Formats: sequence, C-alpha cells, structure tokens
Amino acid sequence: MRIGIAGTGFMGSTHAAAWSATEASIEGFVAKTTDLAAPIARQFGATVYSNYTEMLNDIDVIDICTPTYLHHEMVLEAAAAGKHIICEKPLARTVKQGQEMIAACNKAGVQLIVAHVVRFFPEYVLARHQVKSGEIGNPAVLRLTRGTFQPKKTEDNWFVDFEKSGGMMLDLMIHDLDYARWVAGEVETVYAKKISSEHAGAHGDHGLAILRHRSGAISHVEGSWAYPPPLFRTRFEIAGSNGWLQFDSANTAAIRLHHRNAGDENIPDVPLPSSPLNEDPYTTQIKAFYHSLLNNEPAPVSGTDGLASLQLALAAIESAENSRPVTIEELPEVSQEKGQ
Repeated sequence: MRIGIAGTGFMGSTHAAAWSATEASIEGFVAKTTDLAAPIARQFGATVYSNYTEMLNDIDVIDICTPTYLHHEMVLEAAAAGKHIICEKPLARTVKQGQEMIAACNKAGVQLIVAHVVRFFPEYVLARHQVKSGEIGNPAVLRLTRGTFQPKKTEDNWFVDFEKSGGMMLDLMIHDLDYARWVAGEVETVYAKKISSEHAGAHGDHGLAILRHRSGAISHVEGSWAYPPPLFRTRFEIAGSNGWLQFDSANTAAIRLHHRNAGDENIPDVPLPSSPLNEDPYTTQIKAFYHSLLNNEPAPVSGTDGLASLQLALAAIESAENSRPVTIEELPEVSQEKGQ
C-alpha cells in the first residue's frame, strides 16, 4: 500500500510517524512549497512532489493533513483519481462541502476515512466500552471539556481566520461533539453559548454546547482557547442510571468507575486500567485505518461520522451566534441518514 501525505505541519509529521509503524510505504509528501516538504521526505525516505496532482498518480491512499478550507477540493480530486482517502478532522468547512465529498467518494467507490483521533485515546475508548457494556446503566448526562491556549494571531495562521478554520468550535470542540455522538447516539438539538475576547474576535474563544440526543441523554460540551500556554486539559464525566465514569487529564490516576447500589453504600469506586498497548493514539488510529483499507472493511470513522460531527459543530456556531437552540435539520441540505 503506497501512501502520500498532503501537508507537512504537525499533523502531517504525526501521521507520517504513525504510518511508519505499519507495513505501508510512504511514497511522498506535498506541501505549500517543496522546501517545506524536503526535510520530512528525507526523514522517511520519500519523494518530494511539486504538486498534489503529480503525487496522486503514484499512490494508493492519500492522507490529507492540510488546513480545513483545503479539504473539499483535495478530496474531490483524489476521489476522481480513484484513491482511498484519509482526511483530518473537521471533514470540511461547510455541510454542503462535506456532502459533496461523500457523494464523490461513493461514486468513485473509494473509502473516505475521517481522522477523529479522540476515538483512539485509550481512556475515551475504555469509557465508551464501559457504557456500551452496561456498566453504568443507561447513559443520562455526559460532561466533556477540552481546553488549551489560543493559536497565535499572525497574518499567515489559518487557525485564527474564522472563514478558513471555523474557529474554536469547529476546530477544537468538534473532538468532543464527535465523542458525545459516538457514546450517546444521534443528536436532535444543539444549544450553545460563547464568550468572546479581544484576541478571539467575534467568534469567541470559549464556548459551551448542550446536546439533546435522540436517546434522551444530554451532553454538556465545553471548549476553550482561553488557557494560558502551554496548558492543554481534557476531562469527561459520564453519568448513567447505575454509575458514573470520570476522567481528568490533570490527574495521574486513570478512569474511575463509581457504581450506584441502593443496598450497599460501601461499594468502592474502581480505577480502571490504562490501555495495555502503551501506544501513541495517532499510531493506533492509523493502524486501524490501514487494517480497514488492507482488508476492504468498513472504516472505523466513516465519511458519515465526519459529516455528522461537522453538522454538530456548525449547529453550535449557529446557536451561539443567534442565541437559540438549533435542530440538526435546520442546517442547509442536512440529513444524518445520508452519506458513506
């Protein structure tokens, strides 16, 4: 399996290291300039390509690690060339773009896999397994938090250009919006609030979204670019009819499981073991993608998953800007049942 990687920033470098842990061959890299691609190409013994189209001719799978606003065009070209596609999250900048990407991949008969890496972090995987196995009963309330510092506001930093990145809610909060849907199921409505700052601009650097799931569960998803550098913190609590799961990245202990038992108040809380793999989650993710492509199996994170998470993030932005709940169907051309 021959891999081409578009983008050589943090994500491109991270994905390259992960691919090197598989039997796949990294054939080449393409970046904004060949100078940017040259060092990482030397590191992995790959070719530097002068343009994206040229690289597509020599590979089987394209791994797109470019800025969000470039995903749409690059996926459409790769699909037309008959290449399987791994695309960093968020899938696209708009719902219409995401739908067009999925339709193009379906028409071409190629896989579209979206890199929502939180689904491969051991604590998050273990917590979902506990929920799905019934350890806490029916999930009722999820609280998810992800906070870090704001990207530097420079002229060439696309992260702080809302039209290109979608801001904090689309680029950062989408991780936990995706996880909430993965654990508690499809979402009916989103209600969000944001706090703006001089540095963040009108679109805010701290937000809270409340999701109402079809299952009846409620998720509170908090995202922030308001932490001082270099802090990065994540937390979750998942409460159900028979127990409570808790995780905080600031603590050294792993996940803790608290059972509810009306007849015995002395049942201790249980620290759950960490992942035995002791492996970087990005490597775990790429190995899973490689396995699905190699064996022609359904992707662990499909284009449909990527589109649904995109819809949730855009609904949160819409709600925060207009101070009202937003149903998923209100977004243009949206259907959670369509797609790959």
